[in-house]
Formats: sequence, C-alpha cells, structure tokens
Amino acid sequence: MRGGAQSHLMRCSDGNDYVVKFQNNPQHRRILVNELLGTKLAARLGLPTPPVMIVEVSEELIRLTPDLAMEMPRERIPCQCGLQFASGYPGDPRRMTLHDFLPDEQLRQVANLGDFLGMLVFDKWTCNTNGRQALFFQEPRPSQHPARDSSAREEAPRPYSALMIDQGFCFNAGDWNFPDAPLRGLYARNGVYEGVTGMNSFAPWLERLEKQMTERALDEITKQIPPAWYEDDFDAVLRISEQLLGRRSQVPELLLAAKQSDRQPFPNWI
Repeated sequence: MRGGAQSHLMRCSDGNDYVVKFQNNPQHRRILVNELLGTKLAARLGLPTPPVMIVEVSEELIRLTPDLAMEMPRERIPCQCGLQFASGYPGDPRRMTLHDFLPDEQLRQVANLGDFLGMLVFDKWTCNTNGRQALFFQEPRPSQHPARDSSAREEAPRPYSALMIDQGFCFNAGDWNFPDAPLRGLYARNGVYEGVTGMNSFAPWLERLEKQMTERALDEITKQIPPAWYEDDFDAVLRISEQLLGRRSQVPELLLAAKQSDRQPFPNWI
C-alpha cells in the first residue's frame, strides 16, 4: 500500500481484508500505538473510522511470502512477525473503489461532510502533525429486481461517504509530544469547512470531547495495546493519556489559531 509505513493489504482469518502496519515499519514502532489509540478514541467520539484489530502474523507466513518486506534505503528486510495493527478495508477491494480525491462539486455533496469538523476537533486535541487523511467511497447499492418499466429514469448517483484514516501521526508520530501549530490536522481543501460559521459549529464535538474522553475511557483503550508496540514503557503511554485529559480545554484556542492563520480555512466564519 502507499504511504511511509509501507502497509500491506492482507486477508485475515475472519475472512475480511485489512490494511496491516508492522512493528518494524520505516516510520516508528509507536505508529502502531498511535493508530490503535487514535482510531479507537475517534470512534468513541462518533467519527467515521474503519474497524481496527490487533492481528498476529506468523514467522512462517512471512518466510513464505517474499512481498512481506520493508524497502529500506539500502536493503530490503522481512516484515517482523508477531502482533501488528490492522485497519479494516471498507468492503471487498476487488469490487469497491476508494478515492483520496473528489472534484469540488462531489466533495460538497459527501454525505457526512460535517464529520470533518469533528475530525478537526480530534486532530487538534491529539496534535496530529500530519494533514487529515480521508478516503471516499460509495455504499453498495442494494440488489433490486430489474425495472419493469422501460421508461423509468436512471437512479440518481449515490453520494460518497468519507472515512477518516491514518492516525499514525497523532501525538507527533514517534516523539509523543504535542508541538501545536495552526495548520496541523487540517484537511488539505477548505471546501469541507464551508459549513463553519463560528465556534458554535464545533460545539457539539467539543461537548462530546469533554464528556466522553474521560480517564476511564483512555484507560480502557490503553490496556488493549500490546506492550511490544511501546517496548514495555507503559509510563510513556500513561503520560500521553494524562496530557490528553488536560488538553481537552485547549481545543477551542487551537481552532481559533487555525481560523486566524494565513490559510483562512473557514471561509464562512462570521
């Protein structure tokens, strides 16, 4: 798969397809922690993220599959066996087309466009140092009987839905700190933010952040992370959790900093 982590599309024992990131990916081992923690937190906020799993990839499978390797600058090394991070592919990859870009007219008609506002709240909270990554897809049309009326009009095109992917650079990737900056976490195109008229547009998401991102919620998710992913330094994971709890109240200020930046991402902010 494309991307710096050199993920692999794999079919797992449950019969579903997953995008799998390995412990020895070129970015950082902690990327797997960020993906699992970030995606589960975003899902708890009600944001459209793929299902995520911890999957085990055996040494034998890697040995028998030459493509399961990492391309490094001077060498090609096999993927590491053991527990890896897996992000669910939204459908059958042989039949479903995913897009990372839509023309402006189609972008404005995305069914869940408002979720980009919630995702910006999330990305500011977690200090996602990468731009917001999203994929667009059309839900499969339910099977229907052939139209009996030959004069029937063609069905309207199905709207696209956005799926928020790639939380690997939350908490500043492998550094696990929060170097906030006005443009960090923004989606590349301002069209997704045309519905923003002021801070009130973010209010429902800010309220969810305050009420749902509790110490208990964070503790529940961090306990699921395999120790190998953070090299048994659980204290570092706990520090991230503590900082996240304290950062909830800072998000409105971070959104205002984005609004006042030279990019002007919110064209209809009054």
